[in-house]
Amino acid sequence: PALALVSLILIAGAALLIFLTLLGGAIDKNPTNQFYFLEANTAGLGDAEPVTRWTFWSHCSAMDGRNTCPGVRPAYPFDPRRNFNTDDIFGGNKYYLETRFMFAFVLIGLFFAVCALFLGVVALISRIGSFLGSATCSLALFFQTLTAALMTAAYVQGRNAFRAVDRRAVLGRYNFGFMWAAVACLFLATIMLCVGGVTGKKDRGYSSRNTGGRKFFARKKSTKINRDRGSFIDPERQRRMEKEDDD
Repeated sequence: PALALVSLILIAGAALLIFLTLLGGAIDKNPTNQFYFLEANTAGLGDAEPVTRWTFWSHCSAMDGRNTCPGVRPAYPFDPRRNFNTDDIFGGNKYYLETRFMFAFVLIGLFFAVCALFLGVVALISRIGSFLGSATCSLALFFQTLTAALMTAAYVQGRNAFRAVDRRAVLGRYNFGFMWAAVACLFLATIMLCVGGVTGKKDRGYSSRNTGGRKFFARKKSTKINRDRGSFIDPERQRRMEKEDDD
């Protein structure tokens, strides 16, 4: 139960981190309006603002350290050439596809993380729940790792491309920290649920063997006592019968 409880906390933490990352750029409220993947100097590029931030939902301008997103739509791609309607900057299908698939994978990973969260509750009382939770959590880990890997590949390359043309660009520390922390939480939770299921089986098996052994020795002891008791009774009865015969 201790391992299941810790894994439950880790899964809940991972789901919360993923959810906060998804909210960045979608809701203009603190603190989610500080979450972004990449911030870059985009002054003079087509219709871009002087400073642009990319999220799951849009490319946003930055005012006083906050995102200002005029319109949002899901699975917004990171592709500066398409985003700003200009050929004066890098872009292409590589960035476009990486960030589009990233959105799909993060939703799938979040779905399995929520399922693993419910199965983690069952794992508190059942060994089968531990194994099912571990399997579901491993699926969440797989898709979350894909998401984090695509995020890193797309936005680190994008940052380097901006810097290559002498434009300031920085990665969003919150989004990157949240996404990779979620991977770590899901990894640890998967291991703990699996170990919890295995050790729970061994503990119950050891307890059963001990109980069976006690019953076996109890039967042997009881049989021995009865046998000894019979050995005392039989000679006395024999003497009584001999005395009656003499009378």
